[in-house]
Amino acid sequence: MTDGEPPAARVVAVTEWTMEMADAADLRPAPPPGGEMAFTRARVPSADVSRALYAAVGAPVCWTDRFPWTHADWRAWVERPELSTWIAMAEGTVAGFFEIEAQAAGDTEIHLVGLTPAFVGRGYGGHLVEQCVRRAWQRGRLWAAHSGPAARVWLRTSSLDHPNALANYRRRGFKVAAESTAPKTVPDPRTAPWPLPRDPRTAPRPAVAEELIT
Repeated sequence: MTDGEPPAARVVAVTEWTMEMADAADLRPAPPPGGEMAFTRARVPSADVSRALYAAVGAPVCWTDRFPWTHADWRAWVERPELSTWIAMAEGTVAGFFEIEAQAAGDTEIHLVGLTPAFVGRGYGGHLVEQCVRRAWQRGRLWAAHSGPAARVWLRTSSLDHPNALANYRRRGFKVAAESTAPKTVPDPRTAPWPLPRDPRTAPRPAVAEELIT
């Protein structure tokens, strides 16, 4: 490791599961959450919000695959019409989020779903996954207009994820479609290398209209 390079650890073996649900009727409801939870679709996609949520939710469970992404990469990802990002709110704050994508032939992938650390272990997880899957099956109507209906909802999880993740997906009605194990190098999740898209010390500030605050 050279100076300035984030530390990395080689995980000897990571098991990855591909899970799928072939019919909306297979979705099984979760027990009521520990408190009221509201869900809002991000109608204005934001690279900054999405990568902040990725870090907040994913760092404890080693979501590191997007660490190399630039700000432009994030923008290109979140601003696509086939991608839908949803933010979960509870107790007046952000409790989690999920990201779903309309793919070819009716495939609908849940790329990301998870809680912020303050809400883990408090009865919100099952409800979050249930509401995510319900919205995935509403593809073409609630979101991703003109993409056609969902024919299959699927996701990937791994042995790096929360210990209860696999069981949670099974309880909601998902079945394992494929399983593989391979070595993987995982960067230290505490060192997410996400610089700002411009240097605020030198780049000219964008012109903004004056706002009267009352």
